[in-house]
Amino acid sequence: KVNLDGQETNIDILDTAGQEEYAAIRDNYYRSGEGFLCVFSVCEQESFNHTQEFREQICRVLDNEKVPFILVGNKCDVPEERKVSVKEAEQRAQSWGCPYIETSAKTRKNVEEIFEKLMRLIRDKKASEAPKDGKIEKEKACCTIV
Repeated sequence: KVNLDGQETNIDILDTAGQEEYAAIRDNYYRSGEGFLCVFSVCEQESFNHTQEFREQICRVLDNEKVPFILVGNKCDVPEERKVSVKEAEQRAQSWGCPYIETSAKTRKNVEEIFEKLMRLIRDKKASEAPKDGKIEKEKACCTIV
């Protein structure tokens, strides 16, 4: 449970870390996800390249390209090792219609912020799909992030 903008919210985080051993169950994770953080290392071009296939898999499984999604470039604390430019990542995010945010797991820069932003995107999507009274059912007031 976390406090998001003064409201208690349940958050369920599933981390596949892009590892191959999760490939068989990844589609099930995607189906249960309401929002997605697609994290790559700004120090590895290959890591960035894989974001495209993950995005395509998520959209295919959900049959929806409008799912709450954030492209996240990690390791921004080591600029001397950067292989993926901010411009390149921003262009990809823009083509997907999603935000791009850079983080550092080491320094915790923007780590909480990406989760809060994604939870707001999920909440806003649920509110836009809610009945005319704008109330979201209690069991739908949680977020599942993959």
